[in-house]
Amino acid sequence: ITIVFNFLLTKIFLFPVYLPVGTEHVATATLPASFNDLLPHFLVEPDDEYIVKNKPVTLTCRSTPATQIYFKCNGEWVHQDDHLIDRTVDPATGLPIMQVKIDISRQQVEKIFGLDDYWCQCVAWSTTGTQKSQKAYVRIAYLRKNFEEEPMGKEVALNQEVLLRCHPPEGVPAAEVEWQRNEHVIDPVSEPNFLVTADRNLIIKQARLADTANYTCVAKNIVARRKSSPATVLVYVNGGWSTWTTWSACSSVCGRGWQRRSRSCTNPTPLNGGMACDGQNVQKSACTATCPVDGGWSDWSNWSECGVDCSMWRSRECTQPSPGTGGKDCQGIDLQSLNCTSQQCLQIKTVTQPLRNILSANGVEDVALYVGIVAVALCLTLILIVVVLVYRRKKEGLDADVADSSILTTGFQPMGIKPSKPENSHLLTIQPDLTTTTTSYQGTLHSRHDGTTHTGTAKFSMTNGPLLDPLPNGSHHTLHNGKMTSDPAEFMTRLSNQTYFKTLPRDVANTSYGTFNFLGGRLTIPNTGISLLIPPEAIPRGKIYEIYLTAQRKEDLRLPLAGCQTLLSPIVSCGPPGVVLTRPTILSMDHCSDACPENWAIRLKKQNYEGVWEDVLMMGEELISEPYYCQLEAETCRVFSEQLGRFSLVGESLNMSAAKRLRLVLFSDAYCSTLEYNIRVYCMDDTQDVFKEVMQMERQLGGRLIDEPHVLLFKDSYHNLRLSIHDMPQAHWRSKLLAGYQEIPFYHIWNGSQRFLHCTFTLERLNLSTCELTCQLCVWQVEGEGQSFSLDFNIAKPLFGTLPGSALAGPSAFQIPYLIRQKICSSLDTPCPNGADWRLLAQRLKLDRHMSFFASKASPTSVILDLWEAQHFHSGNLNQLATVMADIGKQEAMIFLVSDGEC
Repeated sequence: ITIVFNFLLTKIFLFPVYLPVGTEHVATATLPASFNDLLPHFLVEPDDEYIVKNKPVTLTCRSTPATQIYFKCNGEWVHQDDHLIDRTVDPATGLPIMQVKIDISRQQVEKIFGLDDYWCQCVAWSTTGTQKSQKAYVRIAYLRKNFEEEPMGKEVALNQEVLLRCHPPEGVPAAEVEWQRNEHVIDPVSEPNFLVTADRNLIIKQARLADTANYTCVAKNIVARRKSSPATVLVYVNGGWSTWTTWSACSSVCGRGWQRRSRSCTNPTPLNGGMACDGQNVQKSACTATCPVDGGWSDWSNWSECGVDCSMWRSRECTQPSPGTGGKDCQGIDLQSLNCTSQQCLQIKTVTQPLRNILSANGVEDVALYVGIVAVALCLTLILIVVVLVYRRKKEGLDADVADSSILTTGFQPMGIKPSKPENSHLLTIQPDLTTTTTSYQGTLHSRHDGTTHTGTAKFSMTNGPLLDPLPNGSHHTLHNGKMTSDPAEFMTRLSNQTYFKTLPRDVANTSYGTFNFLGGRLTIPNTGISLLIPPEAIPRGKIYEIYLTAQRKEDLRLPLAGCQTLLSPIVSCGPPGVVLTRPTILSMDHCSDACPENWAIRLKKQNYEGVWEDVLMMGEELISEPYYCQLEAETCRVFSEQLGRFSLVGESLNMSAAKRLRLVLFSDAYCSTLEYNIRVYCMDDTQDVFKEVMQMERQLGGRLIDEPHVLLFKDSYHNLRLSIHDMPQAHWRSKLLAGYQEIPFYHIWNGSQRFLHCTFTLERLNLSTCELTCQLCVWQVEGEGQSFSLDFNIAKPLFGTLPGSALAGPSAFQIPYLIRQKICSSLDTPCPNGADWRLLAQRLKLDRHMSFFASKASPTSVILDLWEAQHFHSGNLNQLATVMADIGKQEAMIFLVSDGEC
């Protein structure tokens, strides 16, 4: 049995009858007898391979000693014709070496459906037996496009650990991962602050400010390379308080006041959206300042004894009380003398007369000197008398009722010159210049050389009033509009050279001026919201004033601000400051506060003759005895003032909820012939004067307004203002900015250190034919809620490109004619038991919160009508005012329907 088995085994190995037909002569070899007992072993076994795209792979198998080698793939024999056979002999051992290769294509692998992998195995034969190689797996390589998990952007505090996760796309072979920071590969070896974990996540051990960047996860294998969306890591710094400043001086120089101290969020300053400091930046404390004590005289002492010169003395001292804490010294003399007339003086003369005779005997030669001194004194007295007589004679030719403007502006005290001849009366009947557009109103004047004017029998022709027609007869005095010199620059030059007003700028565009008399008038600076109402009877009868109104530029006047103070209005000058007014004028100007009194301490400031800004009024603490009063409306401030000068409104925030109104205005180039396109976003106080200046500046730059202005509330929170543009059509536009947003510092906006704050967004269109731009402008304060504005416009067609029209100028400065106004005042000034007087008028006009102020005036109704005129000059409706008068229930409401004969 053993002999037969060995024989059959030998036959099987020598004659492999089970191989595919026709393969024996290729893969079979007869080994020498000395090697018949050796099993084949593999020098090279097939390895795993990946098919990239459509390129086939080659599997290699090498064995010694072998009589035959073949491949089996997925359990099936590979045809011998697909094998590439190479035979050699090992020079060291003399054993034969057989090498076989086959190619595997993508189609072969894809035909195998339902199996996990396509595999091939090499089988080697010798006369002793067979050996199988390891399985080699052939796979089709690929890499998906989408990451299974992309890194997400984060905002982290300084020195905090950051973990960025990344799960690369599915792929064969598995993708390798590397990390990039701002497109540069991160090497954890050279940068020990970074660590890439085994599961391919990135760890920033301690976040530094320099680590603020865009991080990208990159996956790659033999097929492709994929990049994730960038993840922005923003390293922020939370703010910290600085130390408190020392307490300020007490706000009151006498009595109860306030003192404050402040600190700033600068230790450190919040960066990259870090949290602001928690708590108040200002502390206030009540204080009491010692009031100044003016000195007072004590009683006079008793008279002294009569002296040898027949005089006696008495004195007093400034001790009741003594001046203290800055009080004034006593005014007057502290020593008095009086000649003696008593018998005691006669006795002294008797005793001393012999001595005087002796002295006079020796002084005869001094008589001539005394006579000369007396003569000189008499001459000086005569000269003084002559000068006084000449002065009084000239003064008789002066009339104190007419003020010459050149004399007025020199000393700011009205003086008048009486015309010596009747033909000079044309100075008081100046004809209106209907062609001028510099001023919105010229004050009315009338002639005084006709005696009927003073008797009160003359009739006034209110031809420019909206309710009265011209009188039918011609025997009346015509009211003419006053007119100044035709050269505005000459007027400004003359004013700027005066003693008390050297700093008046020669800016005619922002100045309005006119000549006014007792009928009053109105000055308006176009497109600024600034006006000055001069009520009737504010200028004394007979006086003629040249009055100006100017909007100062902030760069010309640096108003000193401290702590949380901010400028809420334009700086407005009206004057000359020294004119005498019998009633308060009303100065109207815009303000930009949020009109929440509980958040603000608002002060009216006035500049004195020395150039120092003084607080003349505190909102909510007005005193009716003061020459100033203020009404704060939603967007306008109206200042009642009996003195002209330079004014501004300054606010001090009491908490972080206080907010200013900002106006955001967008401009672009009027013409765009290149791919680059710039959008300028201005951030300014929400007042008309600043908007006017920006419009004028952009007109000079060739810019155009591309959207309606937007209003934004800016809080006193120490946080900057951020602006960004989003949602642009990526197929047509792209942004050229490196950062995702632009930022305007808080203090630049709050303190007004820069007049025209703006950001420029540079965009690029991909084709010159692209003219439509649609995007979103986002504006927000770092910690607050933002606002988003949609922009949709054609860059080739301007939406808004011009400034508003010039100032409106009507035929009359007032809605209510003068004579009708007088009838209203005489009707309502007298108190009525049922309250149907000026008090009910103020209530119906919603002005009752100023009752105490109105009551302090000689004619409360007149002040109410002044305020109504200031509020409703452009929009006033006399019919509505007549309805209010009718509701009051007085018969005088019919004065609105007065006839010509009654006038």
